[in-house]
Amino acid sequence: MDKIGITAEPKDNQTCNFKVDRPVYPDSSMYFGDAAQAAGSPLAEKIFAIGGVSSVLIQDSVVTVSATAGDDWMPIAKQVGASIRSVLESGEAAVSTKALASLPDPDEIKKRVQAVLDTEINPSVASHGGWVELIDVRKNELFIKMGGGCQGCGMADVTLKQGVEKSIRQAIPSIGAIMDTTDHASGRNPYYAASK
Repeated sequence: MDKIGITAEPKDNQTCNFKVDRPVYPDSSMYFGDAAQAAGSPLAEKIFAIGGVSSVLIQDSVVTVSATAGDDWMPIAKQVGASIRSVLESGEAAVSTKALASLPDPDEIKKRVQAVLDTEINPSVASHGGWVELIDVRKNELFIKMGGGCQGCGMADVTLKQGVEKSIRQAIPSIGAIMDTTDHASGRNPYYAASK
């Protein structure tokens, strides 16, 4: 096997994306909110064995790790990289078939997500003139769109990560990646504009 390339890209003090030069969990994603959920899935187990890790999202060729890293991701990043390489080199599946088999079907996920949007999320963001819409569920991956005051708002990413994602993951822990399909540049107050 040729040398595995991994690039660590910290998103903030708590979250870092590890981009791998090959699929880790091809065309799929799985979220682990704690070590108990990770049991049996080799890559998640190894990453949770690193001190301070609070969640792991394995999505195709990206592994997103949340931890209480403070300002320095370097010590954790080296250990996460070593864990990814170890699992890929061993030929082990990153995620157990048991974890995959435990997923509800997409229609059930849709119903449960829509209930969370209707009862928790949209009443909350409505006070700012916004809403969150469920676009699609593929396997256990969720596609949402933000509208009204949320589209183009400078706090949209915070709303998504700390509000929407958190509420959905608490209600449905088996959700994989949650992707925002919103074109924030076309909102009334876009917080970034398309390059000229």
